[in-house]
Amino acid sequence: MADSTPPPIPEDSPLVRQLQAEAEALRDELDETNQGVLALYAELDTQAEQLRQASDLKSRFLSYMSHEFRTPLGSILSIASLLSDELDGPLSPEQHKQVAFVSSSARELSDMVDDLLDLAKIEAGRISISPAWFDMLDLFSALRGMFRPIVDASSIDLIFEEPSGLPRLFTDDKKLAQILRNFISNALKFTLQGEVRVSARMENQQEIRFAVNDTGLGIPAELHSNLFEDFSQIDSPLQKRLRGTGLGLSLCKRFAELLGGRVGVDSTPGIGSTFFVIIPLSIAEEPVDEA
Repeated sequence: MADSTPPPIPEDSPLVRQLQAEAEALRDELDETNQGVLALYAELDTQAEQLRQASDLKSRFLSYMSHEFRTPLGSILSIASLLSDELDGPLSPEQHKQVAFVSSSARELSDMVDDLLDLAKIEAGRISISPAWFDMLDLFSALRGMFRPIVDASSIDLIFEEPSGLPRLFTDDKKLAQILRNFISNALKFTLQGEVRVSARMENQQEIRFAVNDTGLGIPAELHSNLFEDFSQIDSPLQKRLRGTGLGLSLCKRFAELLGGRVGVDSTPGIGSTFFVIIPLSIAEEPVDEA
């Protein structure tokens, strides 16, 4: 039987030389590509380090600035309180009005400083969670007492629905209270008449939903996605008369995420808004509820 194996191709044949040249060109191209990738990685590492340093500097600046503002603001509030109490002599009605304006402005600035300080702590990873068992009745009672002076001075009704039949929570009640406090404060600011209603209900077997509903101005749907971003503010005539950092809702979102939850909004212009936060009943595994 005849051998059908093709004869070997000579090493110096044009075909072999062509294949070797193509292989060499491919190796050179791969080497060049690898060098480009390594250079790109190095540049990305450099930019990432620069961004990290810039973020760290921003957090330090916010933290330092916030701490430095606290002392003079505390002094202004203390002096305004002394003047309002007339410890150094009686004030005229106009002077009482001016002192109240100073106190209100200082308190607003103090709230802005607190927001900036919280942002700096979160970005620096220095915000800690301290979960504990608590009842919602206690939480609602504390919030009701906190807002009573504001509500008494306005025509808006602040209603806390009775949280009956709901279990105790194991989470950080201070962070949850801060979220609801921001929601209620915003609702009172942007509600000119009607009511602000605070409620809680089970979202499912593992989560609970807290909501703050108002009969205020409402927010167009196209703005909903930006509400919880840093320094985001609604462009409206009322917003221009109200000062703020635009960090309140952003901090609510970050606190909710720390609690393992999420925030959201439902709103219709001219009808009102509902801001809500949904968090798990227990932020961590607890063996047994002591109660």
